[in-house]
Amino acid sequence: SKHCVELDNRTANVTVKPFDLDMGFQFELHVTVSGKKINISEIPELPIPKDWMRDKLELHFYKTEQAAGGGEIKNVTYNKGSGTAVITFLKPG
Repeated sequence: SKHCVELDNRTANVTVKPFDLDMGFQFELHVTVSGKKINISEIPELPIPKDWMRDKLELHFYKTEQAAGGGEIKNVTYNKGSGTAVITFLKPG
């Protein structure tokens, strides 16, 4: 649980301590697919920062590449107020 870390020519002694993670959220999305873009609507408002939701959407649609339907992502535009997002892929699929 104790480690030495060297940062900027200095050594710091650090201790690792366990911490609790908050429970995850499960929700349903409505998706429209068109070439390189996916339009997502009815994203529920959750008590998480906007950039976290954007990251979760990106990870979900990138991971579905193995299950036919995802792939490398160019951009994620998320609008928390309207509960919508647009995922743009690098390649059509």
